[in-house]
Formats: sequence, structure tokens, C-alpha cells
Amino acid sequence: MYEHSTFLTASRRTATLSELAERPAVDVVVVGGGITGVGAALDAASRGLSVVLVERADLASGTSGASSRVIHGGTRYLAAGGVGLAWESAAERRLLLQRIAPHLVRPMPMLIPELGDTPARTRRLTRLGLHVGDVVRRTSGVSSRIIPKPRRVSTAEAEGLFPSLRRDDLSGAMLSFDAQLEDDARLVVAVARTAAEYGASILTRVEARTIDGGRVACVDTLTGTPLRLDARAVINATGVWAADLEPALHLTARKGVHLLVPAELLGSPRTALAVPVAGRPEHVAFAIPQSDGLMLIGVTDRPAASSDDVSVEAEDVASLLGTINRALAVQLRTEDVVGSYAGLRPVLEDEKDGDLERKHAIVVTDDGTVSVVGGKLTTYRRMAAEAVDRMVSANMMWAGECLTADIPLVGAASPRRLAEVDADERLVHRYGIEAPQVLALADGRAELLERVVPQLPVLRVELVWAIERELAMTAEDLIDRRTRIGQTRYRDEALKVARRLLDMALPAR
Repeated sequence: MYEHSTFLTASRRTATLSELAERPAVDVVVVGGGITGVGAALDAASRGLSVVLVERADLASGTSGASSRVIHGGTRYLAAGGVGLAWESAAERRLLLQRIAPHLVRPMPMLIPELGDTPARTRRLTRLGLHVGDVVRRTSGVSSRIIPKPRRVSTAEAEGLFPSLRRDDLSGAMLSFDAQLEDDARLVVAVARTAAEYGASILTRVEARTIDGGRVACVDTLTGTPLRLDARAVINATGVWAADLEPALHLTARKGVHLLVPAELLGSPRTALAVPVAGRPEHVAFAIPQSDGLMLIGVTDRPAASSDDVSVEAEDVASLLGTINRALAVQLRTEDVVGSYAGLRPVLEDEKDGDLERKHAIVVTDDGTVSVVGGKLTTYRRMAAEAVDRMVSANMMWAGECLTADIPLVGAASPRRLAEVDADERLVHRYGIEAPQVLALADGRAELLERVVPQLPVLRVELVWAIERELAMTAEDLIDRRTRIGQTRYRDEALKVARRLLDMALPAR
């Protein structure tokens, strides 16, 4: 009953585990349920290979659920001479915007203010970078109707777009355009469900303990039951933890911190804002309006103490607010921060310090195991395709050509079709054409159309959808990843609601 269905449920997971216990042979085992892992699962399954993905926690429970939620066109990589990386980013942005996930990815205007203390050289380089980035945009095939050309705007126009901008030493601003991702965790879930539609088995709470050639020793962490998988090939896509399974890798990690503040404090801006970090003009802090009424402020970038260092330190908060406040008439304070989160990204030991070098690496060991590390969320599809190509070659397997550039994710449709969906715009941004199906789960249960917490627009029926369709198995899955309430100060209140709904849904799961 589950073959080629996009629905991921607890009962489907249980049935799959039983089947694999009896017949453990499979073409590919993918370890890791972040964006690279689910991307590799979709790529391999759509080429005709049998695929099992195992994730020790939940989908998007690591780095992929803690990004800046921007699909970069690559402009910032040009400053480091990364023309190839910039073009690759722009090309993948086009696919996500126009084909793969137009419901989750949309054009995003961003202001770069020209303040009195902005050096003339920085202004010139910023303008040059934006215009070179526009050339890359054109060569990648994105129309200016979708991603407009950058242009300079007056102080008055800048203030109209971002009402809380300071005016005392503002001489204007550059208005540029990129792409905003509604929610990184929702992208991971959408890719995982699409992979399931192509026959991939998606197993969360199953930890890979060891890899020995194609033999992967796992354990169901919910029951303690061991599971052995016999694969023709293995892809290690565990990010900052990749060296735990492949000691030959030498990785460090860098931490990015993000803050959440109510958008109304900044006048409910219509654009994002980018402010160069003092003394490091190639780095910026940004403030991005979200569909939940919050502004996402990020990002710090500094070495992480360990692969488990996802704490948000007071110095990170002070650094981000200090940079953003340089451009604001209203000064944000620590008490204005209603939420925060931190994420880690794996860095190859020979990678340059900082945020500009975001290349990925694929390492193939003598036994044919493929490990993919580094890179960035924007180019996940390309990284996954390269990893599968290398896996096929190293293990002398047959597989079809990569198809993922032409595979829309679940919920995807043309912008015109999405505009016709009979649902609130926020829901369409998160679920696409499935939004009416989400709301239909509340039929006859008006309480499910109530908010989970009064301060945020997330509906209780969204939690039910996540339980019944998206393999959310715990209250933390629901609050921290299927929705992002867990990143705010309202987490404890939301967990109580999530636990009640899980208890009610238990017999049907």
C-alpha cells in the first residue's frame, strides 16, 4: 500500500523495517537525513536504484534545519574569485525557483544601505559585485521579470521599503534581488517525500553504527532492535559527523547564529536588509522578513567548539544586533529577541577561514563508500548528483542518467497555479498545492484551525498533517522542524499542544 506514495508515516516505517529485516539487500544505503542525504536518495531512486535512507534522529535535525533560508545566486562568492561557484549557485537557484520548488522558493528584494561610515571603496565594490552578479543571473537563464536587475534607490524609497532605516547619514541604498527559502526543514521534508514517491525507503530514528564495505550495521533507536543492511554501495551524507563513520575525513566545523525579532518592531519591512560587518566588508549581517511575522537576523560565522556546539552565546547576539543597529533608527535590544538558533557546517581542514569558500568535496574510499561533505544548501541537488555519479562509477553499477533537474517536489506548481490555490498565502508558501489537503484534515474539528500558540500563525492542523504525512514522531519533531515554533520563546507552550495531538493521533499512526 505504500509503494510510490509520498506519505511518510510511522506505520510505513514499521512495515519497511520488517521487510528489510527479512530481505536486507539493497542497491544503495544513504546515511543522513539532511538536505544532501535526501537529495542523494531522490537522485538514486529516480535513476532506478533501490534506496534506503537511515537517519539517527529526525529529518533536517542537523545543519539543514538551521540555515539562513536564502537560496543564493552566488554574488557573494564573486568577491573571492569564485565565478564557477557563483554560476553554479545561480543555475541551481533558477531550477528551484522555476521548476523544483516554486512554492518554497521565491524572489527576495534586499536593501544594502549606503551609510555615512561606509567607505567609498566598499560602495564601489558592492555595486560592481551586484552588477557582475546580474551578468551571472542572465547567463544562468533567469529572466529579469523573476529576479530583477539591481538598482540604486533614493533615501526616501529606501525608507519606504524598510521603514526603520536611519536617515541621519543615509545617502541612498542599492536594491538587489536574490531568492528566499520559506523554510529549510520543509525543503528537506519535501525532497524526502518525493524520494519516497520514487520508491526510496526513508527511515528516521535508525542509526548507522558502522560501515564495512556495503554492510551497514544499524539500530532502531526507538526499540533497540539491530538492523543489518547489505548494500551494493553506501553514501555517507552525515555532514559535520561524517568523520564518525569515515575516519579518513579531516573536518572542522563553523557555527552560524541567527536571531528572531518581531517584524513590527522594524515597521514590518517589505524587503530584507544587508549591513556590512565593521572591518570585514565582505561579510554581512542581514534581516529578512518571514511569513510568520518575524524577522530573521543573521549570521555570525566563527569556529565551533565541537560538532555538538549549537549554543547561542551572548557575544553572538551582541555582535548581530550591533551590526544591524548601525543601519536602524530603532535600536534593537537583547530583550527584543524572541527566538534564536545556531547551526554548524562542515569545513574541510584545508578550506579557507570564513564564509566565502563553500565548495564541497566527495571522497571515495577503497571499499567504494562515498562521503560528501561541505558545500551549501543552494546546490544540494548538484552535490547529490555528483555523489551518485561517483558511487555508480566506483562500484561499477548500472544506473540511469540524473533526472532531478526536471523533478518537481511534492507541492510544487507554476506560480500561476499556486496563486489560484484556495488557501492562505502562508500555507501555500509552505505546502504549495497541498495546502487545501492540509486544511481538509480539520474538517469537522474546528479546534484544529486554531493557532498552536497565539503569537504565531501556525495552525494545529499543520501538526496533524506532519504526523499523518511527514513522519513526525515526537512533539519535538513537530515543533522544532515541521514548524519552527521551537526556535522561539513559545516552545514550551507549543510542546504541550503537540503532545496532546500526538496522543490523539496514536491509534491511527
